[in-house]
Amino acid sequence: MSKIIKFGENVEGYSIPVLNEREIRAGAGLLFVGVFVSLMQVMYKEDFLLLKYFIVLFLADFLIRVFINPKYSPTLIMGRLIVRNQTPEYVGAKQKKFAWVIGLVLAIIMFTLKIVVNSFSPITGLICMICLIFLFFESAFGICLGCKFYPMFFKDKVQYCPGEVCDLKLKQDIQKTSGVQLLIVAGLIAFMTLTVILFNDNLSKQPYDLFGITGTERTK
Repeated sequence: MSKIIKFGENVEGYSIPVLNEREIRAGAGLLFVGVFVSLMQVMYKEDFLLLKYFIVLFLADFLIRVFINPKYSPTLIMGRLIVRNQTPEYVGAKQKKFAWVIGLVLAIIMFTLKIVVNSFSPITGLICMICLIFLFFESAFGICLGCKFYPMFFKDKVQYCPGEVCDLKLKQDIQKTSGVQLLIVAGLIAFMTLTVILFNDNLSKQPYDLFGITGTERTK
């Protein structure tokens, strides 16, 4: 039973239980897509059914992660299959568990308000946005926002963070951003702003069916 119910894997060369960051990011990406599509249904069709189903899935997945074993989490299993040919990147399990407890608390609140009470409010909207942000940062950048709160509650040093961000070290040249690069980013923002100002009327026209399949005519 102890081999089934545990948190993290024992890997040779690591002094504490670890998890594979690559499959975690893949799993976060899958959850992000689910939350995003569900919210689009709510925003554009005022249909909460898909969101309710996804909340049940989200809650079940995080209950398995936190109380049984991340190895048996359905989304992490799918993530493992997706990145199975990539070399594992090991991260400390403790901070991940703390982050997932935060996710579990949010899921329980959403389940209570959406499924049990069958309601919506600014609270549920805010929680959805928090989940989207957390999942996006994890999947896109490999940044665990929930893990950032771990040192506020525990005194022990966080070990094996993604990209070794736990360890203070000098940045390599490839990590540094020059003034020219920042100017390029600022230039892009200015260019897009100017594009919106000058071409908004033209770009806002409804596109027409090039091959006439739907019968949509070109607007003049």
